[in-house]
Amino acid sequence: MDISLVIKHRLEELGLDQRDLATAAQVTESYISQLLTRKKAPPAPARTDIYDRMSQFLKLPHDTLARLADLQRQEELKRKMADPPAPLFKGVRELVLRKCKPERQDQMRAIFEKQPFGEIERLVTQKLLDVVKRVAKAELDNESWLRPVARLNNRSYEEMRVSILEFLDTDVFDVSLESCVSFLDPLIETWDVDLATFSLEIKLNSRVTSDHTTRFEFVEKEPEAAFEEEPGLNEFLRDSSLSGRATGEEIEFLRKLRFSGKRPTALYYYRELQNLRDPLHFRASRTE
Repeated sequence: MDISLVIKHRLEELGLDQRDLATAAQVTESYISQLLTRKKAPPAPARTDIYDRMSQFLKLPHDTLARLADLQRQEELKRKMADPPAPLFKGVRELVLRKCKPERQDQMRAIFEKQPFGEIERLVTQKLLDVVKRVAKAELDNESWLRPVARLNNRSYEEMRVSILEFLDTDVFDVSLESCVSFLDPLIETWDVDLATFSLEIKLNSRVTSDHTTRFEFVEKEPEAAFEEEPGLNEFLRDSSLSGRATGEEIEFLRKLRFSGKRPTALYYYRELQNLRDPLHFRASRTE
């Protein structure tokens, strides 16, 4: 079922209108109108908070609207992936290249221009989006940050929330120049990529965010050999008197222990756990 039809029907049942829904979701009436008239696709549930707000206001089960939106987006993604990737808007590509480390800009421009929207360009653009979205999402509910930013951009609080929500819902295939100018440009200081390892380093503007540098590594690794779980470990885990207070991280550490032909007992794992917890067995980290 179409999510816009469900919302419209529920508004009619409750005797409410779009303005009421917009107020409850803390967005503009125009944004709600575009969702209900299908001029705007429903945003991804994981990237927005409006479905929880709308579901509560419309007295619907909390996951109803999110599930409908997810189904509609999956169908749209299938249609989108059937078409070859279109090139980025020229302005978007120029902004991404301008943020590249100066000594590598010419090289990256040559690579980008070989294909309308090649693998390297998609990789870099997507990672830039991911990093900036993380910052934007962290500030979405920070009213003391959002209201001053809204005033600086001559927007209302609700308009600024809509702007961030729309940016959080963009992906590498439909990012707009407006989103880049509003978010990528002020937040990204520089980026650089090692073409031998595809290691990507992104530096953020320290005047805008407390985050500084993010690094992505793409390294090929041999798959780990499969090991049969030790019977003594299974016995240890079943005995709550031995393992009852072991954390998930501690159990994972015990699982990674390897032995050459020997078969440790449950008591061995209990003692290993105590050794792991004993501060006398570890040096304190140095602070400068």
